[in-house]
Amino acid sequence: MLIKFIIILCGIQTIIHGSDDILFYGPGLQPQKIVMPARYFFINITSINEETYKPEIGRSIAVEIKGNSMNSAHCRIWTNVLDRKDGSFIVRYKVYETCDMMYINIYYNSKPIRNSPIKLKGPILPDQCVCPEQDFQTWLKNYECPLSYEQIDKDLKPFGKVRMKPLVEKIIEKYHNPESTSFCHYVVKNNKLYRECYGKHVGFNMFVDNILLSMARKVRLPDLELVANLGDWPLVKKITEPLPIFSWCGTDDTFDIVMPTYDITESTLENMGRVTLDTLSIQGNIERKWKERDARAFWRGRDSRIERLKLIDIARANPDLINASLTNFFFFRDKEKEYGPKIPNISFFKFFNYKYQINIDGTVAAYRLPYLLVGGGLVLKQDSPYYEHFYGQLKPWEHYIPVSRNLSDLTEQIKWARGHDSEAHKIAKNGQNFANENLLPQHIICYHAVLFSEWSKRIEGNVVVKEGMTHVPQPAFKCSCNNNDRDEL
Repeated sequence: MLIKFIIILCGIQTIIHGSDDILFYGPGLQPQKIVMPARYFFINITSINEETYKPEIGRSIAVEIKGNSMNSAHCRIWTNVLDRKDGSFIVRYKVYETCDMMYINIYYNSKPIRNSPIKLKGPILPDQCVCPEQDFQTWLKNYECPLSYEQIDKDLKPFGKVRMKPLVEKIIEKYHNPESTSFCHYVVKNNKLYRECYGKHVGFNMFVDNILLSMARKVRLPDLELVANLGDWPLVKKITEPLPIFSWCGTDDTFDIVMPTYDITESTLENMGRVTLDTLSIQGNIERKWKERDARAFWRGRDSRIERLKLIDIARANPDLINASLTNFFFFRDKEKEYGPKIPNISFFKFFNYKYQINIDGTVAAYRLPYLLVGGGLVLKQDSPYYEHFYGQLKPWEHYIPVSRNLSDLTEQIKWARGHDSEAHKIAKNGQNFANENLLPQHIICYHAVLFSEWSKRIEGNVVVKEGMTHVPQPAFKCSCNNNDRDEL
């Protein structure tokens, strides 16, 4: 019996194909509409779960993706299959040139599954192509982005219609302190990017550059301007006038407009590229099933907060409950003799040899939380005034176990988890499902797109490129848009 139906995941419409017990679905099955650095989709053998999975099942799935290009019979495509070891698989592939036609073949026990191959007519573009969709709303729909996000609505609520020129002048006057703050004023005009940066340390502008350039290659962005904070700490206290500064982290007592962190954004844009840690690769590198994992809480990190030192004290007093060590000393170098020796970093994938994952703030929110959730460990999350763009959707005791700010109940919560293994496992799976429904590359790009779109609607008057701003060009790449060769510079 052939299956083809539609489900809704967090506002995203997903078409599922397959046969009675093998389903395949995800944005990578619509590569003509959804352009990403690495496309991806999922295969699910519905009759198998984590308990019944055996290694030979992982070896039974094979995927072949091939196509034709404008210039040859073979389109250059790199394919990678990630085994989640529960009867489901993530298929990633990277397209290096425009493909006229693409075929996705899925094999189970060396035989093509029903409804395979999938035949896809081009043009199927590589991510480097500057071939923007002209209508932004059509692109959002094609990309399957939600119409809105609660956090975006909340962040933009203090700002009605705004005139950017006087606001940017106020921001520069108040926050231009080269030794302590760094930020950039960005303008998108006619789908071209310009910026002017302030501060001594502005190297992190590459992360804002990259997401704006990436989006401008895919869709004609509305004219807009914004100020992006390049530091960790949100800047605009609520005791002051609300000034629109975009930051990677927020707090309840600041007005900063929160973007997805530079870390998860880079892992989105460099998927199957220069990064090895992302929300897809983690799931294909888990070595142990839940029941095989060490029933202790695990943590590694540097000394960027006093509670991290306290964690070491707690771990030393409870070695049967916690494996925690510091990997570097910077903020408390005078404490290294007491809390050291520092130990070498280990692969993040090895974290999930343990059932429980401790998440403690660093200088601000610990940006590793998306990866801890997607790895299927039970997250013990410290209460925090800091948040990332998705924290408002997380629910304690449903997606994670809360821990007090001073860690006073940490051992108690670990003991609860050890005594309630099935409930703990369910919370861990809920957290993993949340990450898969909200924190994969498609979701991160959608969040940026909706945020910039909604912000552009609040800007009054013409957006003007200020004299002296630096033009940030697209990387040079020879590309075929709509089957017509042209050089995009």
